[in-house]
Amino acid sequence: MSEEKKAAETVEEQAVEATEATTPVAEATEEVVEETPKKATKKKAPAKKTEAKKAEAPADDFDWEAFETKGFGEGYSKAQKEELAKVYEDTLTTVEEKRVVHGTVVSISSRDVVLNIGFKSDGLVSASEFRDTPELKVGDQVEVYIEEQENAQGQLVLSRRKAKIVRAWELIHDALDNDKVIEGFVKRRTKGGLIVDIYGVESFLPGSQIDVKPIRDFDVFVGKKMEVKVVKINTANDNVVVSHKVLIEKDLEQQKAEILENLEKGQVLEGVIKNMTNFGVFIDLGGVDGLLHITDISWGRINDPSEVLNLDDKVNVVVLDFDDDKKRISLGMKQLTEHPWDQLDAEVEVGSKVKGAIVNVADYGAFLELYPGVEGLIHVSEMSWSQHLRNPQDFISIGDELEAVVLTIDREERKMSLGIKQLTEDPWTKQDVLTNYAVGTNHKGIVRNLTNFGLFIELEEGIDGLVHVSDLSWTKKIKHPSEFVKVGDELEVQVLELDIDNRRLALGHKQLEENPWDTFESVFTLGSTHKCTVLSKNDKGATLELPYGIEGISTNKNLKKEDGTEVQVGETVDFVVVEFSKEDKRIVLSHTYTYAAPAEKPAPAKKKAAPKAKRKSSPQESDATLGDLGALASLKAEMEDNTKKANEKKAAEKASEEPTAEEE
Repeated sequence: MSEEKKAAETVEEQAVEATEATTPVAEATEEVVEETPKKATKKKAPAKKTEAKKAEAPADDFDWEAFETKGFGEGYSKAQKEELAKVYEDTLTTVEEKRVVHGTVVSISSRDVVLNIGFKSDGLVSASEFRDTPELKVGDQVEVYIEEQENAQGQLVLSRRKAKIVRAWELIHDALDNDKVIEGFVKRRTKGGLIVDIYGVESFLPGSQIDVKPIRDFDVFVGKKMEVKVVKINTANDNVVVSHKVLIEKDLEQQKAEILENLEKGQVLEGVIKNMTNFGVFIDLGGVDGLLHITDISWGRINDPSEVLNLDDKVNVVVLDFDDDKKRISLGMKQLTEHPWDQLDAEVEVGSKVKGAIVNVADYGAFLELYPGVEGLIHVSEMSWSQHLRNPQDFISIGDELEAVVLTIDREERKMSLGIKQLTEDPWTKQDVLTNYAVGTNHKGIVRNLTNFGLFIELEEGIDGLVHVSDLSWTKKIKHPSEFVKVGDELEVQVLELDIDNRRLALGHKQLEENPWDTFESVFTLGSTHKCTVLSKNDKGATLELPYGIEGISTNKNLKKEDGTEVQVGETVDFVVVEFSKEDKRIVLSHTYTYAAPAEKPAPAKKKAAPKAKRKSSPQESDATLGDLGALASLKAEMEDNTKKANEKKAAEKASEEPTAEEE
């Protein structure tokens, strides 16, 4: 209650003071109108009267509203307050965090720069962020980034570094969207290209986007300014890819159109070697590229363009052909000089000897270069007198210097064929060929080739002979030479026939031995009996193995046993020779004849020998083979004695019924 009393008393005192202060003002105004010089003296008298009146006036008549408006900054009506507030607010700038704004430098110290951005308070920025602007002074306008309107200390937090980054990305995106050309600074080289600073952001300039022609040394661009265009932005990784090439290509398109419009075949142009490949070089003609093929670089043979040309060389070329639709240009360099064939010596003609170096080796031959641009073909068949063609690399290699003989020459077609073997004598024309390879002479040679009908043997280089498959063995039925010999084997042969005019030589291998069928004729006589084993059977008969590995045949009707059954495969029984043909190398036998009566036998073998030789032989007969008779000579006498005894025994048993085998 005491506090409320004190407050009430204080209010009354203030009200009295306010009344006293107001009354003299009103009275003073009236007196100024009547008499200005006496204004001061007339203010004091009414003041005393007013104090007395106010002291007597009751407290209920006090103007409390007028009293409340007399505080600091008060004394204004509501409308006036609103107007004053509006004027004040207009002097302040509404700011938002995370935005870039312009600020004015208020003061600069060694540590900080004070900036006014129109906010209720100024902001501080570290002086280190202005190192790139040493000439900064008070009043300069700079861009800053609002990090916080008010931090824990109540300060406005600004950053120029972040403002530069944000503004840089805005400019970069704008450059990409509006296809703008911007200037960058090449900071350093990196793998595959360059690092270019644009607006303080590092961007990547690929090596392929530096220029329209390949750049081999990137270091020449480091530390220099370069105009570029933004071609790609990876927002996720904050990566920027720029290109300088696109700026050049725009200029080149116009140049290219002008060049193509005035291009003509046979036109000589100057260009710069832009790129080199194994098949040719690409030449920059000033906005358009042309291909100079490796075959059009020089009249001579070259393996790689780098042998005669270098990158960035300026060369003169002639237009050989061009395609307007595909914008392809074929160029030539050798066409600017005279063809070497036109300068070829007239003494070079058929039969003359020439020298040169091997520049290429193919499967069919080799090329000998006499002069750069003048070459001749040495066919593989002209490298050796041998008839068996081999790989040319077996004879010569690239780089070999050789002498050759001109076989044909065509100056108009610019073609020449050469030969190496003509430098040596043809072995078929030697004087001693008739004596060396006379019929009946024996030789050793190398098997070079196998065919279905025989094999070829090289007796010496250029002298080949044929051994027919039938001349390989007396006793074996050989279907293919591979059953008897292999390519590369050495084989001894005998000359059977010599034809020098046709360069043919017939050879034989079996002729080196005596014909065993001359002996067989006396051993396997008609009617003689021999132990034979059935090797195989079919519908027409059986194949038999005779003594000493020789094979014979028997028909099915001659396989009947005395009890009516047939001789089976693997059985060994007696067989009687019923036919022998030395010319056809065939022996026919019968088991039935060992017990059957003479009347049941066919007509005598001598009468049927001729018809049987003419009839078509069965598969078994044609396929029958004879074994090796190496031991036949030593056992011949024993075979004859056994055969004679067997025949005499059979003759004694059947003397009354049939004649003996000898009589037949």
